[in-house]
Amino acid sequence: MQPTQQEEFWAGEFGREYTDRNSRHLAEWNDFYRRTWGLTKPEMNQRFLGDLPAESRILEVGCNTGMQLRGLQEAGFSQLYGVELQAYAVEKAKEYTQHINIMQGSGFDLPFKDGFFDVVCTNGVLIHIAPADLPQLMAEMVRCSRRYIWGFEYYAPATTAIPYRGNEGFLWKADFAQLFLDTFPQLRLVKKELFPYVSAPEQGNTDAMYLLEKIPS
Repeated sequence: MQPTQQEEFWAGEFGREYTDRNSRHLAEWNDFYRRTWGLTKPEMNQRFLGDLPAESRILEVGCNTGMQLRGLQEAGFSQLYGVELQAYAVEKAKEYTQHINIMQGSGFDLPFKDGFFDVVCTNGVLIHIAPADLPQLMAEMVRCSRRYIWGFEYYAPATTAIPYRGNEGFLWKADFAQLFLDTFPQLRLVKKELFPYVSAPEQGNTDAMYLLEKIPS
């Protein structure tokens, strides 16, 4: 398919600026999460992936510089993959990571066979996909997952457009877990938790983490 408006936006200079703005060391990353939500991302992840075997094969769609994957590696996971649209972010990811498989590509056309991963996940990526395009990207995630879909995204009970740094049409919050369930009857909800922001500038906003599982056929 042709790149979407959002893909062109993130592949360009705006995306490069985002990458430079959000490149962090693990300690800085943990501090950011603690200030924003009151606990670290590894602490959040443990609530959802704590029983997952360390050898589970995990793909992150839209991994940017691999920060989330580095956190999973620190937690003991060893078979980690990332797909990232932006070439500059892929270069940075390869500088920052070791023994993580990161490649340039689109979430709309994942270069993997059906069921190749135990877990396919996103972190703050679905929020940047236009609602009309979401089913196609979600379908690719479901296709490549043998068992789990895992996500951490902005939350709202209904899909809501939000201006993003003065730009319209590039950010939405929604109940993404429910959108998966409504679109793919082969999925069931394992767990979902809301994480309200505790930092003063963001109070009133909430993110959601969710884990979905394919129902055995």
